[in-house]
Amino acid sequence: MKELRSIVFKGALITFLTFFIACNTSGKEEMMQESVPSWFVTITGKVGFPEKGGKIVLQEFNENGPTGKEDTIQLKSNYTFSKKVKLTQPGYYRLNFYDKQVLNVILFKSDLEVNVDGNSPQGFFEVKGSPDLELIRKVQEILQSVNNSPEVAKINQEYQVAAQQQNQQRVAQLQDEYQKFIKQEHDKVAALMENNSPSLAVLNLIQSNTLDKDKYFDIYVRIAEKFKQGWPDFPQTKTVVDFVGKLKATAIGQVAPEIELPDPNGNLVKLSSLRGKYVLVDFWAKWCGPCRQENPNVVRVYNQYKDKGFTVFGVSLDRKKEDWIQAIQQDGLTWTHVSDLKYWQSEAAKTYNITAIPFSLLLDPNGVIIDKNLRGPALEKKLAEVMKGK
Repeated sequence: MKELRSIVFKGALITFLTFFIACNTSGKEEMMQESVPSWFVTITGKVGFPEKGGKIVLQEFNENGPTGKEDTIQLKSNYTFSKKVKLTQPGYYRLNFYDKQVLNVILFKSDLEVNVDGNSPQGFFEVKGSPDLELIRKVQEILQSVNNSPEVAKINQEYQVAAQQQNQQRVAQLQDEYQKFIKQEHDKVAALMENNSPSLAVLNLIQSNTLDKDKYFDIYVRIAEKFKQGWPDFPQTKTVVDFVGKLKATAIGQVAPEIELPDPNGNLVKLSSLRGKYVLVDFWAKWCGPCRQENPNVVRVYNQYKDKGFTVFGVSLDRKKEDWIQAIQQDGLTWTHVSDLKYWQSEAAKTYNITAIPFSLLLDPNGVIIDKNLRGPALEKKLAEVMKGK
């Protein structure tokens, strides 16, 4: 059974999964004009075990890493510190205590209190007053509780038994139960993200693929609108809007973008040439284990429905023609195949924003995307639904 994808927080406080992807500050923009609105936030705290002669450094980051802006924070004799930071937009920052303990924080409108040991990467820490970090923590708790829930453990146990007994009906039933449970918890995450937009925490969660982009596309659209309304002048809004715009191109309900690539004989074949049929656009490769494991299921469904107006358009991300052809022959894939043999740099992969395979889309006879990533019994179930009566 496909395991739930969860957020993993590493390091002293939090490793942002897409750390510093939001800002896009050029050197020219770093020279802030007096007309740009600005404000101050204050970071206070206490260090339990300071290093004599060592430094506490506050660094600013953007999507390319450190911006070069950093300040040294002076520790008082009572081991406390206070630093006022001037901001013109929300931002990612890193507190480095003596090169021994590092915390990532988000600064916007709230003052923070940061207390640390300061003498070990695994040392004690606490951050108070950050709505962004609190939101990420809540999402982490929801996703981790799903993985550790008794409900999922029970489903997994029964799934293993059903799979060993080759009880496909029970396997399908358990997969449905699992997906319903996951959706219930992911709906909670979606509500948190929408209700807390705009924020850098939400941007971070979007870019880290916390939610299924297709299932929650409408949520992403509403979040993008909230960014436009709440942060019209911040560069992070353009990041969100552009991201959602790319999702829309291959969203369910949209006409699938054209693919025109060579088949094994070198002839260019267009995806649109298959209009009039239901088409499974299947991104795969010989080297992809999960793809090869799924191929027998696709073969079975293809043979079942090929005479009823269904076909497959295989798009390989292989690099060598001999590997590609060998896998086609070994797995008995008798449908249309294309590839430019460019691996992840395939033009089709770029167009469809492919970051992992197997990846598939089911198109209706007009080329409209009606579903995605249907595997196992789910593909057969969907085809039985759309081809009812044929």
